[in-house]
Amino acid sequence: MPGESTTIDGFRKGYEEEHRLIGRRSACGFVTATWGLVCPRCGKRDLAEVELSGRGRIAAITVQTVPGDEFVNDAPYAYVLVDLAEGGRISGWIAGTAPGEGPAIGDLVQFVPSYRPGVQFRRGDDRDAGR
Repeated sequence: MPGESTTIDGFRKGYEEEHRLIGRRSACGFVTATWGLVCPRCGKRDLAEVELSGRGRIAAITVQTVPGDEFVNDAPYAYVLVDLAEGGRISGWIAGTAPGEGPAIGDLVQFVPSYRPGVQFRRGDDRDAGR
């Protein structure tokens, strides 16, 4: 029986309320970190839920200085596209980033469980703790 993450609300609940990233893996080996019912590579509906570590590297970044209402107190912040360690990409944000400062393409990031909206990351990853 499919888990609750087979719905968009269940997928969002995973990172916003349960503080975990849920992905999908197809029998063809493709991993996606975004919601869907069909593998974008092979087109099959054999996606199985997988827990993602939340570690990855920044693939693209832009700094937002004029935020939407949900992020008005967080500007400026970085909106990032992250290549996750297990495969797949996911978009998210990094608080406290000014233009010309902060994270860059290729930097390591880690998912941050938070009460705040969206998928939040921080620079570095759990392996950096204690360094």
